[in-house]
Amino acid sequence: MAEEALMAEETVKQEEGATANPQAAEGDEEGIVDENKLPFPRATVVNMMRKHLTQGKQIKGQVKDEMNIWLGNIVERISTKLNAYPYSYVDGAMLREAIEPYENLQDIEKEKERIIKQLESIKAACDVLILEVDRKFVK
Repeated sequence: MAEEALMAEETVKQEEGATANPQAAEGDEEGIVDENKLPFPRATVVNMMRKHLTQGKQIKGQVKDEMNIWLGNIVERISTKLNAYPYSYVDGAMLREAIEPYENLQDIEKEKERIIKQLESIKAACDVLILEVDRKFVK
C-alpha cells in the first residue's frame, strides 16, 4: 500500500514537473495537450493506468492525453444518452442502460473467441475428412 502511495506521489511530481516548464515538455514529446484543456486531472488518469500496467512500464505523454480525452468523450456520450430521458433526474437503471453497450464489449470479445475456436475445430475435422477421402478414393 505504501508502495502505491509512493508511486502516486512520484507520478504527481513528474506531472507537476512537466507542467512547470511547458516548453521543455513540448520539446520532449509532440502533441502534448495543455492540462487545463483535459477533462480529468492528468495524474488521476495516469495513476489509474499504472494500477493495471506492469511496474516500470513507461507511458508516453501522448497516451496519457489521448486516454484522458477518450474518457471525456465517453462521459459526454453517456451523459447525452442520460439527458435524452424525459425525467428531471437520472437514476441507476438509466445509467446501466446508457453504459450497456460499453459493458457488452467484453462479452462480444469472449463470444468472438468462442466462435473462432469452434471454427478451428470444424476446420480440423474437415482436414481429417479430406485425408480420409484422399486415402480411400484417390489411388
